[in-house]
Amino acid sequence: MTARNGEREKGSGKEPNDKMNNSQLVRNRFEKSCMIPDDEISRKLPKEILLRILSYLDVTSLCRCGQVSRYWNMLALDGSNWQKIDLFDFQRDIEGPVIENISQRCGGFLKYLRLRGCQSVGSHSIRTLANYCHNIEHLDLSECKKISDVAIQQLSKNCAKLTAINLESCSQISDSSLKALSDGCPNLSEINVSWCNLITENGVEALARGCNKIKKFSSKGCKQVNDRAVIALALYCPGIEVLNLHSCDSITDASISKIAEKCCNLKQLCVSKCTELTDQSLTALAMNNQYLNTLEVAGCAQFTDSGFIALAKNCKYLERMDLEECSLITDATLQNLALGCPSLEKLTLSHCELITDEGIRQLAGGGCAAESLSVLELDNCPLITDATLEHLISCHNLQRIELYDCQLISRNAIRRLRNHLPNIKVHAYFAPVTPPPTMNGPRPRYCRCCEIL
Repeated sequence: MTARNGEREKGSGKEPNDKMNNSQLVRNRFEKSCMIPDDEISRKLPKEILLRILSYLDVTSLCRCGQVSRYWNMLALDGSNWQKIDLFDFQRDIEGPVIENISQRCGGFLKYLRLRGCQSVGSHSIRTLANYCHNIEHLDLSECKKISDVAIQQLSKNCAKLTAINLESCSQISDSSLKALSDGCPNLSEINVSWCNLITENGVEALARGCNKIKKFSSKGCKQVNDRAVIALALYCPGIEVLNLHSCDSITDASISKIAEKCCNLKQLCVSKCTELTDQSLTALAMNNQYLNTLEVAGCAQFTDSGFIALAKNCKYLERMDLEECSLITDATLQNLALGCPSLEKLTLSHCELITDEGIRQLAGGGCAAESLSVLELDNCPLITDATLEHLISCHNLQRIELYDCQLISRNAIRRLRNHLPNIKVHAYFAPVTPPPTMNGPRPRYCRCCEIL
């Protein structure tokens, strides 16, 4: 009895190891079964060829291939096929554990990850990503509301190869994140912190000092980004090509002039709703930034013909201009754009109430519009009449025109335009005709609409 009990006790001591051996045996058998293709194509094609084919598939297609067989599941989930992942188009309600599993499986293979709008993904998942995916270069976390400074600090410690990060609408992000990126990600060339209301000039200045390779910077809606922040970008990041300062309404001509002077390769600039700016900014851009191709200045009501005439003379590569609510400009601006900007494709003149048919005639007849203009927005231009549409008939590449609240435009004129340009999209609104006042009898207490309601 003692011996048997002793043997039982001795045997019971080995049970955990036996269980481990059994589980390892089962795992080995499973992996071995996975290595044996069970279809004709997989038997004839080498594994390397199949992996190369699968590498061209998107997330959804890879998941479907993974359901074909055990062998295909192993191939489809191989980390080499997951170098670029875009979950925005796949499933927006992705949970954090999914990101953690992907991070562990992909490891060093993962270079591009887009999680835009995945609001269930939090800082813990991003920490896991940072620990496993050291080679990630492009990371889109826009609209991921749960991301905080803790996650970005972890990325800065482990992902030195990061070149582009999108943090738009990540409301918990503050200057601490920008300082961390400055310390750990010297190769950063693109960053978007739009609508991150906690960002101030201190964070932007720290970022600019440590990341002097930045070429694209966006801080739309960041009210605390001021002249000091923009000047820091100009001084430390002279290679900036794309700058978006939409609604950073405290900036003045001083910072835009400095950007124009120091960033000679500037190609795209948005200063819409920056209401303090004057023609001095436009003149500085005209003098220094001849390669400018996109300019958005909607709501900059202090700009006049003088500034845009200077731009038209020196910025020959302008392709897109948004001049909405630049209410002081006249036909003179259009005349000079027609002569000086032969590549102009999209022009917004909405709420430019001094524009007339003559300005459109010069734009359409100046050579540029007839050859390149594809989009023209004329909403709320009260002086525009049917004659404008007659002038635009010569613009053979015109694809879309906006005519909301242009009260002097008629349906017949739109029909004639469509007859000459059958593929054009015309967006117009015609207010209902106001009924004449009743001359006889007492005025009705309610209008017909009220009676119906």
